Amino acid sequence: MSAAMLTDWIKSQRLVAPSMKSGSIFYRNLEEALDLRRSNHSLFTLRYNVRQDGDVIDFSSNDTLSLGSNGCLRKEFLQELERYPDISLGPGGSRLMDGNYSYVGMVEDEIAAFHGADQGLIVGSGFEANVAILTAIPRAGDAVIYDELVHASTHDGMRNSQATYKASFRHNDLDSFRDTLIAVHDSQPLVGKGERSVIIAVESIYSMDGDVCPLVKMIGIAKDIFGNGNAQFLVDEAHSTGIIGPKGAGLVCELGLEKEIAIRLHTFGKALASSGAIILGNATIKSALLNFARSVIYTTAPTFSMVAGIRSAYNLMKAGQTETAQGNIQHLIRHFFQTAAADPIWQQATAQGILTVPLSTNWKDRPFQTPIIPIQTRRQYSYWLVFHLYLAKFSALPVEYPVVPKGQNKIRLVCHANNTIAQIEALISTIGEWAQEMMEIEKRQGRGQVRIPEAARQVYASMETEQSISRKHRASSRAVGDRAPQLVQDASNLKRKQVDRHDNIERSKIQRQGRHL
Repeated sequence: MSAAMLTDWIKSQRLVAPSMKSGSIFYRNLEEALDLRRSNHSLFTLRYNVRQDGDVIDFSSNDTLSLGSNGCLRKEFLQELERYPDISLGPGGSRLMDGNYSYVGMVEDEIAAFHGADQGLIVGSGFEANVAILTAIPRAGDAVIYDELVHASTHDGMRNSQATYKASFRHNDLDSFRDTLIAVHDSQPLVGKGERSVIIAVESIYSMDGDVCPLVKMIGIAKDIFGNGNAQFLVDEAHSTGIIGPKGAGLVCELGLEKEIAIRLHTFGKALASSGAIILGNATIKSALLNFARSVIYTTAPTFSMVAGIRSAYNLMKAGQTETAQGNIQHLIRHFFQTAAADPIWQQATAQGILTVPLSTNWKDRPFQTPIIPIQTRRQYSYWLVFHLYLAKFSALPVEYPVVPKGQNKIRLVCHANNTIAQIEALISTIGEWAQEMMEIEKRQGRGQVRIPEAARQVYASMETEQSISRKHRASSRAVGDRAPQLVQDASNLKRKQVDRHDNIERSKIQRQGRHL
């Protein structure tokens, strides 16, 4: 992050409501709610990324295949536009009215075939897809069970679902999964008898933790408990699309489970550097979405340019042009784990609890790696590490509640195909520098010496400067407020003098006119 962006972030965390005592109650109430976030330095704000300008090394974006930055997707996209010069840019309506067109249907069929599915339905985003699925598919009397770390969109979809029973199980915990299924079987007679269904919502790769769903074992457990086949899976493949599986087809295809999964969701805004998502299933699933999903029924169809961008990414994948990028990610992640494990500072910091990398455990035993590496540290240290990385020109983001459960703050690193071995090693070295500093600080605790690392001191000094400016501004505002009655009186007196002067001028004119009569 650049110094300017860090300064903007500091300004954004400054409390606003205290300076609005005389302002509109409508906006003041909103700012008071936002100040609760600001008080914890957790207010979300929009910021421009600087990775495309070369100012920082990107370890934060979801552009994992680097298609958004290496130019090959742009070239394919422009060629795709030239292939279809006569298609209208705007669809002109919803899919069910006048907005359906042959190109979008063709691309849906191509993508479904690529993933080994019967049919597909392109929607505006992964969030929209999860909401559509969970509002349209579960029927009254059905149950939905879900991993506790599923995406926020899954929760929003379940809130509007007709499912009678909803329950979570502990993250990737097969015992908890089994117990939850048994609870559904025993407490919901219609589900237990096979007259209603249980929908199981999981993710192939979890976006904040980077770990992989034990899908094969889950399917086996579900079949053991529900022999009637009424336990069906919804698999969100947002973070495996383009990364895992043959030519990037995802975890389900990697495991050969295409016929076992009722519904899959693939998104295009991450590794594929496009936008939108597709819901994969059979004809029944697609028809249910078109008839029961309000977010599909009452929205404009995807535009030609959006679908062309999606098809361009799939053209590259089908041609094998992203396989080298897939392989490079695997190589870089393995190098990260190997180098970090051999670093004596990392070893010591891990032993002292200053650094924890959950995915480093048994990494050699995994058949493939994921590009997401969460780093955990002591709760109060998360931002200190982020500040250290920012000032060293590494783009890495902290993840806090409500994105993750309370108490599970972490720094989320994302590896990209165009990262280099040198960058990986520099990142590990930079984190090691911070860990060394923190170990020295902890050693000095209780001796009245500095307990805050250098990068954090720089940031806090900037924050204090901003707060000082803010206090002066508020003091100036209060001073103006205290003088307001006098200012009003002065303005009134001035107005009265202006009126009197105008009257005197008018009387003089009348007198002069009278002398000439």
